[in-house]
Amino acid sequence: MKHCGTKTLETERLILRRFVESDAEAMFDNWASDPEVTKFLTWPTHTSVDVSKHVLSTWIPLYEKDDYYHWTITLKALGEEPVGTIHGLPNNDTESVTVGYCLGRRWWHQGIMSEALQAVMDFFFDTVEVNSIRSYHDPKNPHSGMVMTHCGMKFEGTLRASDRNNTGICDASWYSIQRTER
Repeated sequence: MKHCGTKTLETERLILRRFVESDAEAMFDNWASDPEVTKFLTWPTHTSVDVSKHVLSTWIPLYEKDDYYHWTITLKALGEEPVGTIHGLPNNDTESVTVGYCLGRRWWHQGIMSEALQAVMDFFFDTVEVNSIRSYHDPKNPHSGMVMTHCGMKFEGTLRASDRNNTGICDASWYSIQRTER
């Protein structure tokens, strides 16, 4: 793999970029404080903008690492205001990356997350040169799996009671795509 860190990615409607400190309020307002958005996530709903500020203060220094990949999703039509997040956790041993994402509820069902995921997948395959990309979701959140399928990932299976999110212990439905399947 050729690690290069979080680079700005652009699509027709989106700019995926690094977080900056001034993103805290939009992060809080647009997704992190919404219990519907965070319901199936592994981190708790933010109770104040100070929580979002603290989280960003832990993420931003990690951009110095060349194997740290974490973007905020911005819509060109809204300027620099973040509407969600997408990240990838690399596994050097298997030359793979596991992707996770969330998006503010106002932007659900508009193809935004599929567009962001496709851009990140292209980046990981073409620039970082990973062998495979995987992701998973709670089966009670089927729309997340639809995003994965829309981007060409194949359903691998469901591991029962193998994860924990804000609803408690849950199943995890896994999807993946290999470089050769693009």
